[in-house]
Amino acid sequence: MSTLARARCQAKAHPLAMDAVLAAAVLTCMVAGSFVEPRHQHSVSWALRTPDPLSLVLMALGAATLVFRRRAPMTVLALTGTLSVIESLTGDPRAPVAMSAVIALYTVASTTDRPTTWRVGLLTMTVLTGAAMSAGPLPWYAQENLAIFAWTGIGATAGDAVRSRRAFVQAIRERAERAERTREEEARRRVAEERLRIARDLHDVVAHHIALVNVQAGVAAHVMDKRPDQAKEALGHVREASRSALNELRATVGLLRQSDDPEAPTEPAPGLDRLDELTGTFRNAGLHIEVARADQGTTLPAAVDLAAYRIIQEALTNVQKHAGPQAKAEVSVVRVGPHIEITVLDDGSGEHEPQDSGGGHGLLGMRERVTALRGTLTTGPRYGGGFRVHAILPVKNRTPTGEDPA
Repeated sequence: MSTLARARCQAKAHPLAMDAVLAAAVLTCMVAGSFVEPRHQHSVSWALRTPDPLSLVLMALGAATLVFRRRAPMTVLALTGTLSVIESLTGDPRAPVAMSAVIALYTVASTTDRPTTWRVGLLTMTVLTGAAMSAGPLPWYAQENLAIFAWTGIGATAGDAVRSRRAFVQAIRERAERAERTREEEARRRVAEERLRIARDLHDVVAHHIALVNVQAGVAAHVMDKRPDQAKEALGHVREASRSALNELRATVGLLRQSDDPEAPTEPAPGLDRLDELTGTFRNAGLHIEVARADQGTTLPAAVDLAAYRIIQEALTNVQKHAGPQAKAEVSVVRVGPHIEITVLDDGSGEHEPQDSGGGHGLLGMRERVTALRGTLTTGPRYGGGFRVHAILPVKNRTPTGEDPA
C-alpha cells in the first residue's frame, strides 16, 4: 500500500484527529502570514510587522472551529465568516483570518450539492469581499481585498470539483457492483438451466430403458420353465436395453466432466435418425408400433432433433407403462411449413400420468423441452380411449439465448 493510500485510510478511520492536524496547520500559516507585510512602492517587497492581539485571538478561534468542519460544515462556515468580517473591521494591520473561512467554504462545497455551493459561495464571497473593501485603511481596489474574492472563489470551486469526482467514483463503483451482481445472477440462472436439462435427460434415459428392462424381465420370468428359448431371447433384450441405458447415462453424465478430461464423450446426441432403433427396442418389448414419416430432406438443428427424439421416447415409454399390454401406438413425424410436427397416439385403456401430479416428470419434461424451443405441446386423452401427444417444433432453432441446449 502506498503512502498516499495509507494516509487516506487513516484519515477515514480518524477524521477528527485529521481535522485537528489541519486546524493546527492553518493556524500556523495564518500566524506566520500575520507577521509579514507586503509593500508596493517601486517593486514588491516584504517587511516584518507585529500583529494585533485581537487578530491573534480571531485566528486561534477560526482555526479551532475547523476541527468540527465535518460535523457541522454550515455552522463552521458561519463562525469563520463572522470572525473574518470582524477582523476586516477591526484589524490594522490586517491578518489572514479569512483563510479559515476559505477552508470552511471548501468543506461545504465538497459535502453539499452544486446549487447549495453556488448560493453559499456567492454569499460568502460577497460578504467577505464587501467587508474588506468597505473597511480598513486600504483602498477598495487593493490587491489584499481582491485576494479575498479570489481565494473564496477557489475554495468553492475546489470543493465542488472534489464532490463531483467523489460522486463519479461512487457511480462507477455502484455500476461495477451491479454488473457483478448481474453476472452472478446470470451464472446461477445458467447453472439452474443446465441442472434442469441434465435432469430431463437422465429421466428420459432411465425411464425408457428401465421400463423395457422391466417388461422383458417379466416375460423371461413368466416363460422361463415352459419356453426357455423365448426366455433367453427376452434376457438378450434385457442385456441390450441395459447396455444402451449405460451408454446414454455415460454420455449424459459426461456432460458434467471438465473440458480437459480426456474421457469426455464424443458421441453426438441422439436424434430422429435413430428413430427406427428407438422403436425397435419397444417392438422387442412387445409393443406394436406404426411409424409414418413425411420429413424427408429436413435437416433439424441439434436442439430440435434431440427434443423430437426425447418426446417420442418419453411418449412411447408412457404407452409401455400405462396403456396396457394390448395397446398399439402410432408415431408420425411430418414437416409442415416452418415446423416439424411430432404425434404419438395409442389406443390403450390405461391412464397416463396426470400433468398436475407430483409423481411423474415425463409430461413436464416434454413441455419444458418444447417451451425452451418456443414450440407448442398438446397432451391429453383421446376420444374413445387412448392418449395423444402432439408437439410442434420450429425447424430453425429459436431458443431465447440463441444457444444450442444439446
